[in-house]
Amino acid sequence: MKCLVPALTVLAAAMNASGEVRTETVKYKLGDVTMIGYVAWDDAVPGRRPGVLVVHEWYGLNDYAKSRARQLAQLGYVALAVDMYGNGVAATDAAEAGKLATALRDDRPLMRARAREALETLRKNPLCDPQRIAAIGYCFGGGVVLELARSGADIAGVVSFHGNLDTPNPDDAKNIRAKVLVLHGADDPHVNAAQVANFQQEMRNANVDWQMVFYGGAVHSFTNPAAGDDPSRGVAYNAAADRRSWEAMMRFFDEIFKK
Repeated sequence: MKCLVPALTVLAAAMNASGEVRTETVKYKLGDVTMIGYVAWDDAVPGRRPGVLVVHEWYGLNDYAKSRARQLAQLGYVALAVDMYGNGVAATDAAEAGKLATALRDDRPLMRARAREALETLRKNPLCDPQRIAAIGYCFGGGVVLELARSGADIAGVVSFHGNLDTPNPDDAKNIRAKVLVLHGADDPHVNAAQVANFQQEMRNANVDWQMVFYGGAVHSFTNPAAGDDPSRGVAYNAAADRRSWEAMMRFFDEIFKK
């Protein structure tokens, strides 16, 4: 799987300067590894509110994932942008990103364990309603949130944006308790038709409550402006697909979080 260059662009158009969004770093551990996450919330929202995990692309926890956490805070959620690699490590080039991502993709138990530790960290946040939590992920992170669901995590829903769909143990889908939404570029060359078909059959076999939306003309990393504008590379931003997929996520959240 490939992802784009490191995202330095904050989604300014989606960020309103309300001055009400607060952020802080939070540390949590699994074994000997310390993860350094990023929490965002709107202090104008009273009481507990739904929580959302945000799992980064293969470059690690960078400005792009943090900007999505702030967007979610503006919508009234408390969001934790996850550090999957530990110690705040973020790759500086594709070769390093590939090594970091592959190490976890080759060790799904560790991937799941780190995601679950982040989930428990968010669940313990005093602003979070522990009964209303979802997870979203981008590219590599999309695969992570699907593995979190396959682990049987007690979570309301997961959303994958142009994420990996494969898993070494398709039968684990029987453990899924969450509702699943996959938002996929119809022309994504990095998550091919065979992977899509296998995922859909996996969901059917396990009777999962799942949805999959395809965006015509969209390739990999279609939500990130730093991906550029050349779809022939297989990685490119698509403004329409970005907007439509975010709206699909919001409708999904309205469904899974309503009391």
